[in-house]
Amino acid sequence: MNTKFLAQSINLGGSTIEGPLKDIDTLGDLVTKMLGFIMPLAGVVLLFVLIAGGYDFMMSQGNPEKIKSAQAKITTGIIGFFILAASFLIVRVISAIFGLGGGLI
Repeated sequence: MNTKFLAQSINLGGSTIEGPLKDIDTLGDLVTKMLGFIMPLAGVVLLFVLIAGGYDFMMSQGNPEKIKSAQAKITTGIIGFFILAASFLIVRVISAIFGLGGGLI
């Protein structure tokens, strides 16, 4: 039975063009492939959030409300990073327990 329903390759004449989903057979494979893209992207977003919070903090000119807003932005970025890292580790531990992936590393 053919379980590959998405267009994963096309044969044009003598050459075959492979799609980005050629090695994905299960939902776990898709999640694993997307984690390799999402984690670095989240790091870049965190960097920009911390830069924006630091800029707001420097430009607050002693205004307590602006300082509080800048500190909240930095704190939110750091908390978001820890939640993302924890979710990544939880997914890895669960996949190692049930034998769904390559383990913890």
